[in-house]
Amino acid sequence: MLKKERHDFVMRQINLHNRVLTSDLVQLLNVSEDTIRRDLQEMSDDNLLYKVHGGALSKSYHSTFDDSTVYAKEAKINIAKKTMPLIKDGMVILTGGGTTIIELVKQLPENLQATFFTISPLVAVELSKYPRIEVILIGGLFSKNSQITYGGHVISQLSEINADLCLLGTSALHPKDGLTDTDWEINQLKKTMLNSAKKSAVLCISEKLNISLRLKVIELKNISYLITELKPNDKHLNDYHIDDLIIL
Repeated sequence: MLKKERHDFVMRQINLHNRVLTSDLVQLLNVSEDTIRRDLQEMSDDNLLYKVHGGALSKSYHSTFDDSTVYAKEAKINIAKKTMPLIKDGMVILTGGGTTIIELVKQLPENLQATFFTISPLVAVELSKYPRIEVILIGGLFSKNSQITYGGHVISQLSEINADLCLLGTSALHPKDGLTDTDWEINQLKKTMLNSAKKSAVLCISEKLNISLRLKVIELKNISYLITELKPNDKHLNDYHIDDLIIL
């Protein structure tokens, strides 16, 4: 595979999952670890991504202030607008992090009165702009890679919450394998968050559909809402129409 093809593949993975692991790229591209490290360094030098220990991160994943590099921005705005009817005054809402959730926060009604718990400092910053929203940032260890708090202390706090709605972005969604991820800590966080809410909504751009990663978070049947930029009757969503899952 030519270098440009490798770089294009890496950017595709970065855009879809916000981060990539060197070990995964070695297997997927069937090249040496040194080759991947050189590729990531070159792409970092070209300001395409952030190179970190063990892999790389999307540039759009690290700031709420410069959204010019957000991947599939229009699709995420569309998803955010479709999510709005689920959010009502007086609700207690639990959110993860990521660019889709940040786009959702930017679409909230200016006078919304609600309580938001979040594990993302970047999401908390955006929520703080709303005068009638109470923002509670769950504190703990901070993941430089995922830009969220994590660890046993965070999970303990999350388990004490009884939220009306949990809003989660995702790295991958599959009709048989459900919601999956690659990071063990994030996997445990998402499980706890979903168990801490009466209803859950997964916000997912269509390019992340039909993808399965190594760690299972939850089965599709245990999600309340699936929200994509597609129309609910789009053929790409045919396999996701199951009992109890509402597609918006």
